[in-house]
Amino acid sequence: MRTGEPLPAVGQVLAALATGLWRWDNTAGLVMLDAEAARLVGMPAEAVTLTEGGIRARFHPIDWNEIDGIVQLAVAEGTLAEARLRVMDEHGHVIRTIRSRSKPIIDPATGDFELIGTFQEVTEPPPGAAARSPITGDWRRSREAFLLDAGRALAEARSTAEVLRVAAGLSMPGFSPDGLAVFGLQGDRLTIIGHHGHQPGDESPFLQMALATDYPAAEVVRTGRAVYLSSPDDYKSRYPVTWPLAERFGRQSWAFLPLTVAGRTMGAWMAAFAYPVAFTPDERSVLTTVARMLAQALSRAGIAESERELTDGLQRSMLPTLGPQIPGMSLAARYVPTGGGLQVGGDWYDMIPLPGGTSRTEPGGGRFALVIGDVQGHDVRAAGLMGQLRIALRAYASEGHRPDAVLSRASRFLHGMTYGDPDAADLRFATCLYVEADPATGILDVARAGHPDPAIRMADGTVLTRPTAGGLPLGIDPDADYPTTRVTLEPGETLLICTDGLIETGGHDMETGWKRIRTILEDHEGDLEELADALVQAVHGPSSHHTTGPLADRREDDIAVLLLSRQGEEYGSGDTVVIRPTVRRTMLSVAQAEPERVAVARQQLRELLHDWRSADQVDSAVLLLSEMLTNVLVHTDADALLLAEVRGGRTGPGGRRMRVEVTDTSDALPHKRRPGELASSGRGLMLIEMLADVWGVDPRGEGKSIWFELYEAVD
Repeated sequence: MRTGEPLPAVGQVLAALATGLWRWDNTAGLVMLDAEAARLVGMPAEAVTLTEGGIRARFHPIDWNEIDGIVQLAVAEGTLAEARLRVMDEHGHVIRTIRSRSKPIIDPATGDFELIGTFQEVTEPPPGAAARSPITGDWRRSREAFLLDAGRALAEARSTAEVLRVAAGLSMPGFSPDGLAVFGLQGDRLTIIGHHGHQPGDESPFLQMALATDYPAAEVVRTGRAVYLSSPDDYKSRYPVTWPLAERFGRQSWAFLPLTVAGRTMGAWMAAFAYPVAFTPDERSVLTTVARMLAQALSRAGIAESERELTDGLQRSMLPTLGPQIPGMSLAARYVPTGGGLQVGGDWYDMIPLPGGTSRTEPGGGRFALVIGDVQGHDVRAAGLMGQLRIALRAYASEGHRPDAVLSRASRFLHGMTYGDPDAADLRFATCLYVEADPATGILDVARAGHPDPAIRMADGTVLTRPTAGGLPLGIDPDADYPTTRVTLEPGETLLICTDGLIETGGHDMETGWKRIRTILEDHEGDLEELADALVQAVHGPSSHHTTGPLADRREDDIAVLLLSRQGEEYGSGDTVVIRPTVRRTMLSVAQAEPERVAVARQQLRELLHDWRSADQVDSAVLLLSEMLTNVLVHTDADALLLAEVRGGRTGPGGRRMRVEVTDTSDALPHKRRPGELASSGRGLMLIEMLADVWGVDPRGEGKSIWFELYEAVD
């Protein structure tokens, strides 16, 4: 070429170097090839414009998937996109391998981009390319396996500390960092969320670093673009001010990547290497993917931790303390929220000192009320309604209303809050059990609104459910009635009230779940607090302590548990103090309009006699009880009251004695009859005379009682 002659065209120069030129318009979806580029992709050597589908058909499909990801990474980072591609003929055979290098040009106004690049045939893979080239498959497979494992582990992390532990344990395919740091953002300053591979205190110079500092992590947060530093010289030349901070760690390469969630950069992730890393497109792709997963995991963990903090605050504000000691009684409570979503729900309990009583001047010495309930749902609305309903119940009880009136008013209150709003789309109700207790006598007045019945653990370990009259759940019917049932808690006995979550967890229904709870109550030998722990742990597995008790790790429903124990009576003095023997007793009323409660009475008697030696005697007692109750319902207009008790010790002299007594208000005394063979009645007293050891009929001032006794055989 003579001096002064014009330079040849760019296309001529590239063609002379066997290099083709191409341009990809992302907006139009078209790819323009010059003659040499067309030849390299197996087409006639002339300029041509192809659609994306047309150019895709010229390459191996696996390689096209690779180039698409590399291009997107280059667009995101503003770097070169470089990859190797296998060119295929119409029969699916590889005819050559070419190298593509391109630079994205982005329209800042619209975000659209176009790529301008080159194709050049590759004759021999460079040293080391067999291990990391996209066309070999080995790197790709190991990378995909790594990303799957990393994604799964980060998705399962529940806290920021757990996310950082997972990130520190990541072993990237072929280039694992030996130092990690996660930077957060507070206002206009960087903070250190966590780090790995450094000594305690090494993070001090980087704490509260201004965002305007000439430091790679600060630049990443400011711009949202990654920074790759392949050597110490590269680091020193680009960031001379902060290079001394990094120099002392002795690392050779660094990658700083943005942690972006929903388009917002929330921090930066640093991966530092003890050896030089070139940061090829494949390596940058892996790092970028990990950074995205890490950002998502940290975001989820932060939300979960905020929810837990909110949960603890709600629970501390909504759940009560159990107040001062109650003379003659002990009280224990547990609340365990569900594991789904926000860990606070609609279950609650409360203890309410009542006005009046036997010892008004002595704190905790008078009457008090126990309340336990369950608002429908396990969300923030349920928690809010629970808090309001609890306050309303406490207010009504503190006014001195009886249990039935307290629940009636609470039902109208909740109905007005939910069903009373014509625009309300989320209607709720609540079950509740309200117990008014007198510590001096052990008398419990119970009102129930759709809630599970209470249970009594007697002094000898026998457990009985206590069927109580009840009404609809609160909030459904503003005019609902809630009758009161009176129960006496004898010395040495323990009352259990709970929500259905304690019973039905683990796939159980009310029947099978109660059998499980009964076994725990009967077998436990510790104090009341240990019994509360045993109930929760047996149902939900190993637990950690919560504000009000153990917090289980596996939960299906909220649970609330209240245990009230009356201390056993003592007599004697000095070294000869003896616990007064207690009587195992159950009491139940059967109204004329409730014949179905005869079956409940039979079940109560069987539970009372659960350890009686003779099964035949138990069957006889159940039969006689059924006859006595039925006689009252059929032959009088009165209601019946059952009182059954067991006296004596199982190992004492003479064995035990059971006494069953049915009382009614009718003055008509039963008498023996001689029924014919086809008669349907008249055999009750004959059966009592045949099966009972002792029996009798006692007139009362108003009404009468008929009773029988059976004596347990002694071995």
